[in-house]
Amino acid sequence: MRQLDGNPMGTTPHHPDMSTTDQERKMTQPSGTPRDESDRDLARVSDELAGRLRARGVGVHDDDSPEAIVALVEDVEAFERAVEAHGGDLMMDEPPAHHAGQPDDPHFLIPVRGDDESFTQYRARLVAATAAIRGHKPHS
Repeated sequence: MRQLDGNPMGTTPHHPDMSTTDQERKMTQPSGTPRDESDRDLARVSDELAGRLRARGVGVHDDDSPEAIVALVEDVEAFERAVEAHGGDLMMDEPPAHHAGQPDDPHFLIPVRGDDESFTQYRARLVAATAAIRGHKPHS
């Protein structure tokens, strides 16, 4: 292999003040580029989705990851589709946030997330509630 200035061609010279990891990071991710923008975009979208969940009366916790928030949105939408498919009216069945609901059928009321309830625990209850609606006799 040919060498230039003591370094084999095709390799990055090692800077004595930089670890290999620092060199790799600088090579693969220049500072102030898409990663920072991507993180900002992810935070913005997560905040927007969390706001939608809160507007539907679903609690979102500070420690919920962006992936958890997306999963909750998907599960809430599945719950709402099940309610509609079984004759429920979301305008009547889902109360505004922090208000008591008066649903046509108690099954159609989205489960409330407890302040100390983890994402995993709440998601399991929400999925079970959706399954219960799907197994429920539709209203005419």
